[in-house]
Amino acid sequence: MKKVLIVDDAAFMRLAIRRVLEKNNFEVVGEAPNGEVSIVKYAECRPDVVTMDITMPDMSGIEALKKIRELDPDAKVVMVSAMGQESMVKEAIISGAKSFIVKPFKEDHIVQMLKKIAG
Repeated sequence: MKKVLIVDDAAFMRLAIRRVLEKNNFEVVGEAPNGEVSIVKYAECRPDVVTMDITMPDMSGIEALKKIRELDPDAKVVMVSAMGQESMVKEAIISGAKSFIVKPFKEDHIVQMLKKIAG
C-alpha cells in the first residue's frame, strides 16, 4: 500500500483527497495545512508520494517542495493547483515536482497519476 502525505491549506480539500485515496488503497500517513508543517511531516512520515497545494499561507508549495527535495532528493511530489496557475506549475516542475493535478480534479485521474508516480 502506497503512503501519501496530503498538503493543502483548505481542510475540505485535504478531506476530499483523503477520501479518494483511501477508497483506492492508498494509506494517508499525514496531512499538513501549510508548507512549513509539510517539511516536518515529510521527515516524520517518509511517504511514497506527496500531494502539494501550490498556494498556501506562510510558505508556498513550491518553497516546501524545494525544502523537501533538499531533505530527500528522490522525493516524489505532485503539485495540486487551481486553474490559471500555469507559471507556478512550470516553476514547480523545474524545482523537481513529478507532475501536477488541476483542481477541481477527477477522481480517476488523481488515482492513476499517484499510482504511476509512487511506483
